[in-house]
Amino acid sequence: MTDLIVRPLTAGEEQLFDSMPDPLPELRQVSYADGLAGGGYRPEHTWVALRDGRVVARAAWLLPPGAVGEPWLERFEVAAEPEVGATLLRAAHEALGGPKIYYAAAPAYWRRRTEVREALSAPMTAARLAGLTETGERLRLTWTRTPLPAASGRYTFRAAESDQEVEELVARMTDPAVLTGVEMARTAAGVDLARDPLKWVSGTWRVALDSDVPVGLAGPTGDACYPMIAYLGVLEEAALSDLVADAAATLEEQGAYEVVADVDAHRVAVVADLERLGFRRVRSRVAFMPE
Repeated sequence: MTDLIVRPLTAGEEQLFDSMPDPLPELRQVSYADGLAGGGYRPEHTWVALRDGRVVARAAWLLPPGAVGEPWLERFEVAAEPEVGATLLRAAHEALGGPKIYYAAAPAYWRRRTEVREALSAPMTAARLAGLTETGERLRLTWTRTPLPAASGRYTFRAAESDQEVEELVARMTDPAVLTGVEMARTAAGVDLARDPLKWVSGTWRVALDSDVPVGLAGPTGDACYPMIAYLGVLEEAALSDLVADAAATLEEQGAYEVVADVDAHRVAVVADLERLGFRRVRSRVAFMPE
C-alpha cells in the first residue's frame, strides 16, 4: 500500500468522492450530492483512500438530520486490494468513536452475476477485515401497478377501528412478514418497527378478517419518502397474499404508481408470494455489524 493516504473530506472538496467511478451504476440509491444537500451525508463522515492522488476507496456514513441513532455506513466502494478498504475503515472507526453498521447495497440477484460479485468482493472482505460481521440480508421489492390476481375470497378487509386495535394485533404478531424501512425507523427515531409501528407509520391501517375474526394487519403508507407497505403481519399464513394485495390496492387508490416492500431474504415463502402478486426484486442490503 505504497503512498496510501487515508483521510476524511473537508468542506469544499466534496467532488473528490464522485471522482471514483461507480462500480455498480445500476443501483437505485441517493447520489452523494443529493445526500449532502439533504444533510444526511457530511464531509466529516466521508472518508477516502488516495494512491498517487487518485481515489481508490471511499466510504460515506449516513445520518439523517434529527436522527437519534448513530451514523451507518451507506456507501463503501473499493477499487484496490481489500486491505486498502480495511485500512480506511479502521481509521474512520477510530475517528467516529468505534465501528458502525455497514449496509452493503447490491442489485437484485447479485450472487448470480459474476461481475457484480467481483465488485462487491473487495468492500465486503474489507468490512470483515475491519472487524464487521455479516448478519443477514434484506430484499427490496416493488410493485408498479401490474394487475393483481383475483383474491382467494376467504378473507375480507377493513380499516383498523382504532390505535388500540392496531396495538393489540401487533402484540400478537411475533414475526411480521414485511417491515419496510426498519433500519431508518430505528436510527432516525429509535423505533422498533416490529413492536411499536404506530410511532413511525401513519396512514390507514388495514385488517384482514376470517369470518369477522382479525387474522392479519398491514400498514400501507404514502406519507414516507415513497409509498410502501411499512408493516405487514399475519396470524394465518394463508392470508398473506390477499393482505399484501389489499395493501397495494389501498396505496394505488391513493395515487401511488410504485409500492415498496422489504423482506428478509431467508423468508423464501413470503418473497414468493410477493412475486406472484407482481412485485419484483430491485435491491439487496447485506448487513455487517460490529462484533
